[in-house]
Amino acid sequence: MDLELAPEDLAFRDEVRAFLAENLTPELRAVGERQTSVFVEPRHSLVWQKILHARGWAAPSWPKEYGGPGWTEMQRYIFAAECARARAPNLAPMGLRMVGPVIMAFGTPEQKAHYLPRILSGEDYWCQGYSEPGAGSDLASLQLQAQSDGDDYVLSGSKIWTTHAQFANRMFCLVRTSREGKPQAGITFLLLDMASPGITVRPIITLAGEHEVNQVFFENVRTPKANRLGEENQGWTVAKHLLEFERGGGSAPGLKVQLGRVEAMAGDLMDDPHYRRRLAEAQIAAEAIDISERRVLSALAGGRNPGPASSMLKTQGTEAMQRIDELAVAAAGAYAGVDQPGARQAGSNLEPVGPQESLTAMARYLNNRAASIYGGSNEIQRDIIARLVLGL
Repeated sequence: MDLELAPEDLAFRDEVRAFLAENLTPELRAVGERQTSVFVEPRHSLVWQKILHARGWAAPSWPKEYGGPGWTEMQRYIFAAECARARAPNLAPMGLRMVGPVIMAFGTPEQKAHYLPRILSGEDYWCQGYSEPGAGSDLASLQLQAQSDGDDYVLSGSKIWTTHAQFANRMFCLVRTSREGKPQAGITFLLLDMASPGITVRPIITLAGEHEVNQVFFENVRTPKANRLGEENQGWTVAKHLLEFERGGGSAPGLKVQLGRVEAMAGDLMDDPHYRRRLAEAQIAAEAIDISERRVLSALAGGRNPGPASSMLKTQGTEAMQRIDELAVAAAGAYAGVDQPGARQAGSNLEPVGPQESLTAMARYLNNRAASIYGGSNEIQRDIIARLVLGL
């Protein structure tokens, strides 16, 4: 496979670099440098999204007909790589990368016309209602009841680990509309207004001491059936389509940036052959993921979904990220154990204890322990690979 960029791709890369140099402010770079998970608070991420939206670049994977740039797969990859190298803050993935493409695939013309522009502009900020107490990786066992009542569903139950539900005004949600047959056959996909009466959001503080996830309770919450995406009891098909985008690739550029930061902060540890070996293994893993992602590019360019390859990339990418986090904590040494949530905030005037590079090492390590669980645990991903790729 030829990994060299074509002249038109080199020109596009230079265009992206010039745009980032002009529009990515020092404040936004500071946010990107200090982010400790996939999610950045909307008071920061939406500022960057509005800048990108004004250029037509907020949703790299969206086709032109829905307001995207209509880029090739290689252009999307280049854009992700340059944003990672420039330390741009992450955009919230729930709307742009997850429910947006699913609305395109399963939504009615009215749903597309209403929701897609609001996702691009940031007017709608989404959270995901999938996991429940007792129904995490076994998603088909979810119990949130949606009782039919005329033109509405009435929802009772709860969702858990709901990231940024405290900020969201919309939720895409899986509910139980039937208990007949296989569990997967009775699930429906809904688009909810978080201001609906009967919804309560309660915080869950992570190991890193951050309020990122929540439990959401539904007490006789009414939502119109017009907010259903796809047919009743066919939500499992919609959910699987969405998870392919949640699990997809695009992680290699970010992994390489983190490896560069780790190597720069390692100092005397680079004299330790055991540490150097672990660092080299992580670098090899990142290169392998890079090659795998580029191989998938050609399949995507042919109009095919990621399919089982998304499970492979999700497993490889999250486990490589966790290995890099371990290396960062080791490089930070005693400073990794100093809890400094105030100093981690972008724009903070608090002087950090220890080197600036060590400030986020432990928080990233603790937050990213969840990476091999969310989006379908890596054990589940290996089962998918075994069945769909290896035929076991």
